[in-house]
Parts: sequence; C-alpha cells; structure tokens
Amino acid sequence: MRSIDLIVIGLYLVAMPLLGLLLSGRQRSSQEYFVGSRTLPWWAVCFSVVATETSTLTVISVPTVAYLGTFTYLQLAIGYLIGRVIVAFVLLPKYYAGNLVSAYEFLGQRFGSGLQGTASVTFLITRLLADGLRLFATAIPVKVMLEVFGVSVSYWQIVLALSVLTVIYTYLGGIKAVVWVDAIQMFVYVAGAILAAVVLNGRLSGDWFSTALQEGKFQVLDFGSSIVTEQYAFFTAVIGGAVFAMASHGADQLMVQRLLSCRNLRDSQLALIASGVVVALQFGLFLFIGTQLWSFYKGADPSALGMGSDDELFPRFIVNELPVGVSGLLIAGILAAAMSTLSSSLNSLSTSTVSDLYRRIGRRDVDDASVLRLGKVWTLIWALVFVVFASLFSSTDNPVVEIGLSIASYTYGALLGAFLLGLLVKRARQTDAIIAFVSTLVVVLVLAFGVTFPDGEGGEASLAFPWFTPVGVLVTLLVGGLLSLRHPAPPAAEKTAATAESA
Repeated sequence: MRSIDLIVIGLYLVAMPLLGLLLSGRQRSSQEYFVGSRTLPWWAVCFSVVATETSTLTVISVPTVAYLGTFTYLQLAIGYLIGRVIVAFVLLPKYYAGNLVSAYEFLGQRFGSGLQGTASVTFLITRLLADGLRLFATAIPVKVMLEVFGVSVSYWQIVLALSVLTVIYTYLGGIKAVVWVDAIQMFVYVAGAILAAVVLNGRLSGDWFSTALQEGKFQVLDFGSSIVTEQYAFFTAVIGGAVFAMASHGADQLMVQRLLSCRNLRDSQLALIASGVVVALQFGLFLFIGTQLWSFYKGADPSALGMGSDDELFPRFIVNELPVGVSGLLIAGILAAAMSTLSSSLNSLSTSTVSDLYRRIGRRDVDDASVLRLGKVWTLIWALVFVVFASLFSSTDNPVVEIGLSIASYTYGALLGAFLLGLLVKRARQTDAIIAFVSTLVVVLVLAFGVTFPDGEGGEASLAFPWFTPVGVLVTLLVGGLLSLRHPAPPAAEKTAATAESA
C-alpha cells in the first residue's frame, strides 16, 4: 500500500517543473528572467516570499522546537512583522525609484562598485551555507521514507536528485516560474500539515490539550529568561526578529528580487506585509503539530525513540503513522518547501552574480541576450555548488532551523548596516563603508564563536543568535559614522548618488 505514497510523490515531482514552465512562458529578456518584467500580482509574490522563507526547516524543525520547548518561538514572528513594515516604507521605495533588479545595485549607486561587490559576495556565501543546510534538512525525511522500503541512499544522492528537478524550471522559466511554483507549493505543504494535525488529533486522548496547557507547552511570551543568551526571551526574539526581518527582506537579494517583480511599489509593500501575517499563522500551525507530537509520544526523548536526530520526530511520524496517501502528500509538501527555497536561491544567486559582479565589477557592457544567457549558465553552476555545500551538514545536535537562522545572522548585520549607512550618514564614502562592513563581520564572528556570557543559571553560554544582526547593524553604523567624520558634509543640494566614488 505504501506504493501509493511513492506514486503521489512521483506525480508531484514531475508536475511541478512542467507546471512552472507552463505558467512562466518563454523568457525573452534579462528583465523578464530576473524580475518577470515587473508584471506579477502581489498575492502570488506574497505566497512566493512565504514559501521561500518557510523551507524544509519550518516543516520538520519548528515542530521539534515546540516538542522540546513551548510556543515562545512565535515571538520571532512578532518581530518579523515589525521589520517587514519598516522595509516596506523605507527601503522598497528606494529600489523602485532606481528601477533595480538587485538590492546591491543600490549600494553600487550610493557608494561604488567595491561595496556592491563586497555585499554581493557576502550574500552568495551566506545563501550557500544557509540554503545548503535547508537542502540537507530535506534529505532527512526522504531518507527515512526510503529506508522503510529497504532502499539505502546517501544524503548527497537525494540532494542531487532534488537539485536536478528544481533547476529544470528555474533555468528555463526564470523568476516567473519560481514565483508561480512557489505559490502552488505553499498550498501543498500547508494542506499536508493541516491533514497531519487532523490525523494527530484523532490519535490523541480527549484531555491532551488541557494536559499540554497545564504543562506550559502553549506559553508564547517569555519575560523571565536571559535576554543575552536565550534566543526566545521576549525582547531578544522581538527586537532581534525585527532587525533580522529588515535584513532578510530588505538587504537580502533572495527576498528583494521577489518583491521587485511586483507591478508597482504599492503591490510590493502589500505583498511584503501580508507575508508577515501568513508566516505567523504558519509558525502557529507547525508549533501546534509539535505539541501534538509531544502528547503522542508522551514527551519521550527522541533518542529514546530510536531517532538519530531530534529533527526526525515529524518525518518518522509522517512515514510510520499517517494513512497511506496522506503520508505521500506530506513528503511531497516537504519537497515542495525545499524546492521553493532552492529555486529562489538559484535565481537570486544568478541575478546577483551577473548584475553585481560580472557587469558592475567587470565593467562589461554586454547586450541583453548575453545577459540572459549568462543568467541561465550561472543558474546551472550554482545548482552544482549547492550539492557540495549541502553535504557539509551531515550531523548536528540542534534543531536545524536554529542553525539556519544563526548562519544568516552572522552576515545580515553587515548587509543591513551598509544600507542604513548609505541612507542615514550622508558623509560616508565607499572606503568608510567597506571598512565598517568588514569590521562588522569580524566582530560578529568573534561574538558567535569566541565570547560567552552568564546564562542566568550559573553557567556560560554564547550570545543568542537573534542579537547578531542588531549588533552588526550598530557596529557598521558606528564604525562607518566615525570614519565619515573625516569628510566634509556634502552640499544640501547635492544628491546622494553624487557621493559615490571608487575606493
């Protein structure tokens, strides 16, 4: 009977690339390939943003967070919504005014090609690490499922297969294919999650909810933990989440490119803010499933259940406990979340490579047909690189969603800080910005790996990951601001763009 699950998954994997190509049509220009000629509806972009940031980490790892703890993870969503609102009304107008296809083109116009290239390379490395982790996370449930059938495969083989399928429609359909497939994939994994919650509810005792409530499993706000070392303390989660969202949706090409494909600024703002609401609802759904799993397994330690990783909790339930067909739909949903993130990453990495590095840094003046061809070639190159990076995360003791957020936090402070430096400090020049950018990366890495703080319980712990981005922004503004004092203030009538210079 489990062959039905394989049929469901197989049909999905075949249908998604074909559907993406059908909806996107032929790509005739680089503008169409990179930003869809700015013709996409806001609601489709909203769902694409949600699907892109949700990824496999949310589907399999957020339930683990609730299983091992409470609903305090939901506090991040409060900060995420605040950060989105700020981006919608501060940064998005700048991007639309400049008719940009890359977020880092703004840095190039404001400071020069040196900082644009520095930011672009930092983005490339961040996406490779963070999304390489997401690809690895996808391989976990697929491996579990295949083992049920007696098929033994390695993680890298699963990652390679997913990458090949995803690159088909990303290569041929560009951002239009990515956005439309993302929107469909979001409904697939949400529908699967709702079905899992319904099935779980039928398997639990009638008093499970009240028992979980008495045990504090539904606690949302945490005002008692150390705000320095605990990532889900209220002020840590909300402030850190807000600044993180400002960076991820305002200074990360992965999200900015989606928002720039809307028809106009108003649609882009609507898509961004609405995505914050949808993400909060999704977090609530997957946290609820995690609490249901806690009741189902009676709070047992995952290792006591024979699991090699905490993040196998939900995948094992999907494979072993769900009805035939529903299990296949859930696995398809997990694959959908992974493919949506991977396709978005491939398209944004290709865009940044061509727009920020090849054309800007190389100062190459090429025709549009060549730009389109280069965009597709780099899509293939980055797909191969992703397979390698995904293999770096073959073993981890923490929920992978926390590691994924930590990786992005290391560089987001410098990226967002550079944008704010350009907007707020008129005296700042390119040399000031690059020194501040590099200094921030060094400071954040030292904080992450070389410094510990009292955890409030008599021990020592690292700085909570939500603080890395706010600290990075402050360091960038402080260093860049102090260095800018060497220069005279620009004339009042001088436009910001005129301050751009080469280092």
